[in-house]
Parts: sequence; structure tokens; C-alpha cells
Amino acid sequence: MSVIQVHDKQFEPYISAATLQQRIQELAAQLNNDLKGEKPLFIAILNGSFMFAADVFKYLTIDAEISFIKLASYKGMKSTGNVVQAIGLDEDLYGRTVVILEDIVDTGKTLSQFLPQLEHQQPKKLMVAALLTKPEAMVHPIKIDYLGFSVPNKFLLGYGLDYDGLGRNLPEIYKLVEGEK
Repeated sequence: MSVIQVHDKQFEPYISAATLQQRIQELAAQLNNDLKGEKPLFIAILNGSFMFAADVFKYLTIDAEISFIKLASYKGMKSTGNVVQAIGLDEDLYGRTVVILEDIVDTGKTLSQFLPQLEHQQPKKLMVAALLTKPEAMVHPIKIDYLGFSVPNKFLLGYGLDYDGLGRNLPEIYKLVEGEK
């Protein structure tokens, strides 16, 4: 892994693909243990969580379902402050164990607006599994039940995270080179 250029910005290696996979296997093992005997519904938030969701699901040994919903609050490198639900959720959540799969929780705004919509459907349990969180950026506190990594408040790219549409396909995570704005 070396410094890469995406659009007009440079990014340096931050979390390797091997480290990501090891931690995701550990999270899946926790989920397998904690949710044994349940048939949870995993809800992956697109677009960013598609790689995380696929990898978590590969390591699950419990009976589980997965669905996808698209929520958006980012444009370029900044949050727009608005959460838009672009693709709805068709499953009935009443009495179900539901696990939200999120790539990154930074300000918490997206989930703070989305979770009450889900709670309104009266699931038995509602939990959040996030690959990354940025505690320094948190404005709306979100309880993360299964966490991959706490990271500094830096702009990250790769493994589902993008910069204006590019970089999601990278198997590792990069961070913006210091001094770049």
C-alpha cells in the first residue's frame, strides 16, 4: 500500500485489508454468539456499508436475513446536514431482532434520524454494528453495540468509503494526507 491519488486529493494507507478482515471475523463471531437462536434481520445502509455488510454476512453461521436501505447525508467531503431516505425498507420489523450495519458513524446525525423510524416499528431488539466511528466528531450520541475501530476525525477512503464516488472498491482504508484540505 502506498499513497494514492483520488480526484484532487492524496490518501495514505491507514487500515490494511488483512486487519479489516480479522476484525470483521471477530465481530461476526460475537454476533454468532450473541444472536444464537434468533433469526436476526441485518439492515445494511448503502452505499458505504456494502463491503462491510458482505464480509460480515460471509462469516455468519446463524440463520439471518439481510436487507438494504439507502440513506444519504454526504456530498463530497462534507455532511449536508440533511438525511435523505432514497430506498425504503420493505420488511416488517415488529418483534424482530434487527442489526444495522453501518460503515462509519461520525457525527451520528444519519443514525439519530433513522433509528427512531425503525424503533417506531417495534423490533424486539435494535442494535448497531459499525465498522468505524469517529468519537471526536460525534454530535448525536449513538450506541454502537458492535464496533470495528475507533478512528480520529480524519477523512477516510476505501473499503466502501468514497470521495465523490471514487475509492469504494479499495480493499483497505486510506486517510487523507495531512495538509490536504
